[in-house]
Amino acid sequence: MKGSRLLMILEQLSRKEVTAFGKMVRSPLFNQRQDVVAFWAFLEERLYWIGEIPTKEAAFHHLFPDQPYDAQCIRYLMSWLMKLVEQYLALAPHLLPSVQQRVSLSSAYREKRLPKHFQQTIRKARQEIEEQPLRHIEYYEWQYQVQWEDYLFSAGQKRVSSLNLQEISDTTDIAFIAQKLRQTCFLLSHQAVYKAEYDFGLLQEVLAFAKQRNLLDLPAIGVYYHCYYALSPGGTEKDFQAFKDHLLQHWTRFPESETRDLLLLGLNYCIRKFNAGSLEFAREGLDLYQKGLSSGVLLSDGFLSRFTYRNAVALAVAIGALDWAASFIEDYKKHLPKEHQDSMYSFSRARLAYEKGHYGDVLQLLQRANYKDLLLNLAAKTLLQKTLYVTGAWDALESQLEAMTSFLARKDILTYHRNNYRNFAALLKKILALNPYLPSAKETLRARIEQTQPLTEKQWLLEQLMKA
Repeated sequence: MKGSRLLMILEQLSRKEVTAFGKMVRSPLFNQRQDVVAFWAFLEERLYWIGEIPTKEAAFHHLFPDQPYDAQCIRYLMSWLMKLVEQYLALAPHLLPSVQQRVSLSSAYREKRLPKHFQQTIRKARQEIEEQPLRHIEYYEWQYQVQWEDYLFSAGQKRVSSLNLQEISDTTDIAFIAQKLRQTCFLLSHQAVYKAEYDFGLLQEVLAFAKQRNLLDLPAIGVYYHCYYALSPGGTEKDFQAFKDHLLQHWTRFPESETRDLLLLGLNYCIRKFNAGSLEFAREGLDLYQKGLSSGVLLSDGFLSRFTYRNAVALAVAIGALDWAASFIEDYKKHLPKEHQDSMYSFSRARLAYEKGHYGDVLQLLQRANYKDLLLNLAAKTLLQKTLYVTGAWDALESQLEAMTSFLARKDILTYHRNNYRNFAALLKKILALNPYLPSAKETLRARIEQTQPLTEKQWLLEQLMKA
């Protein structure tokens, strides 16, 4: 059973999806086989409660304790359950929120010429939209759907004087502007990493219209408007603060998944600024991480991204918040995906040990895990090289630097990361080869380090150069 398509899919279901799928399995509308219900109950207990992957034999003997093992029977059960899983995955996106159900119901009443039923349903839809707390893009799309149904009903009743065409037009503008700004922010974020080129179409007209019509107080527009200016090439710290203020002010106006996306846009911005040498953005970034952690927004179905775990530690260490980093490393280890838990935990502890000057612990911790993740592997190699340098292990360091150069040449790595680590290795070699009796050479190297981009370890290299 291990490695089967069925198990691979079941292992990826969230807790909420497991509950919903279980209801589907037990529903006669979708499944009338009680042996499949029993098989699912067995798998649910083993996979999600006990945390083990059962064998086909164990499943069979649990379901049919008095019968000899029949491999064909288990294959049939797996096949039937697999069909249900695929049916669930196909249907799940179409299980509409209650607002959209009301809109669909009102449309049916309108088409069947049941005006009282229509008006009652559309009134409840409007009420439900206003009473729920979210003011995201979908809020305006829901409003549009209700307004459009109302228009079709009024037009069908020949009520020309009461047509709500202006209302529909205004809502359409807001939904489009919010959607355009959100998409632009993700394009800019992607562009910053992958150096892609995009055509932003009507963006400038959208920005001008939003400001001219005083739409920036709407959460769905204001937060992305300021996010755009913060992420754009000419973005300033003032733009970032405006984005941050809007995000924190309207934190509960977005669904958790969208709040997480907005938070990550801000965090990626802070990390890029920090990597470019702006230490003050380490504090800004850590503030956002702490907000996201305390609110639970950064946890998705109870799990924390390994990148969030690693970056939170990096920013805390950069500003000297070592006690917070130590607590965070221990408290959130259990929230990491199992496949990354040991490597991220040992690396984070090694980074903290380096900052405390416990260099022997660094070397031991870096040997405890297999760093299969390419970028984590490179970060671990860099931390090892820094440790070898400060402890004066010159021969081992030179060997590591040569291995790093060869490693970077062999691996398929994004240009930004390849250049970053290549720059670090090359400049550390320069420091090792520096003649301390030639002040001009030291000054030349200092200028080169300061001008080199990308270079996340710029401050560390400058500190070692000053001591050389």
